[in-house]
Amino acid sequence: MVIDTHCHLDRPEFDPDRAAVLARTRAAGVVQLVIPAIHRTGWPGLLALCETDADLHPALGLHPVYLDQHRDGDLPALERAIADKRPPAIGEIGLDYFVRDLDRDRQQALFEAQLAIARSADLPVLLHVRKAHEQVLAALKRCPVRGGIAHAFSGGMAEARRYLDLGFALGFGGMLTFERSTKLRALAAALPLDAIVLETDAPDLTVAAHRGERNSPEYLPDVLAALAQVRGEPPDWLAAKTTLNAHAVLGLPVPRPDALSEKNR
Repeated sequence: MVIDTHCHLDRPEFDPDRAAVLARTRAAGVVQLVIPAIHRTGWPGLLALCETDADLHPALGLHPVYLDQHRDGDLPALERAIADKRPPAIGEIGLDYFVRDLDRDRQQALFEAQLAIARSADLPVLLHVRKAHEQVLAALKRCPVRGGIAHAFSGGMAEARRYLDLGFALGFGGMLTFERSTKLRALAAALPLDAIVLETDAPDLTVAAHRGERNSPEYLPDVLAALAQVRGEPPDWLAAKTTLNAHAVLGLPVPRPDALSEKNR
């Protein structure tokens, strides 16, 4: 059994066949999915989706790439939604210095405001970080939170250790399945296993076997297989350990061993 700690199953790309995707995902051994928000207008649909299934877990937040869709009232609305729904995490939040023309000052203010909300609510956060590890780590030092996950981690060992020291796990997804990702694969091999969780970021960042296609949470076993390959450790052991890591950092309920067979009846 494995858990997808970052999957946008609520996105329109899954509207035509969401139920079928979820059925195939369960058949592949993925028993729980964490579905992070990207903007306020998507929260109702995301929450409604998660309310249909106890194994779908929402995270609420304001993504830095969607600055043009965020409004002044979104932060107070996030505080209210967190208090009302009490999701397992706040996310997807962070800083993106890769995309051109994104106002860095606005990103920083938005990020730190959401860290303050997470700290007040005692919730972990799901981090989006591109070309901004130093700035994100500095913000986390100024406003420490109850850990979380550095999603789609792409930094080096020195940065990884700094996240671990702050109580974060590191998310590895489809990029790990590409043999050309030599630095990422070396990092996944060298990290302590307690640091690693699995994710897909579906419908984006698909695995090598489905390059050019829509990514799907049903492909998470490909990420597990890649992790087993680079670490030289049994997939079953890695599945159990990374799933426990995810449950620990996000406070999710641990599924019973018979949960998967019951869902697939």
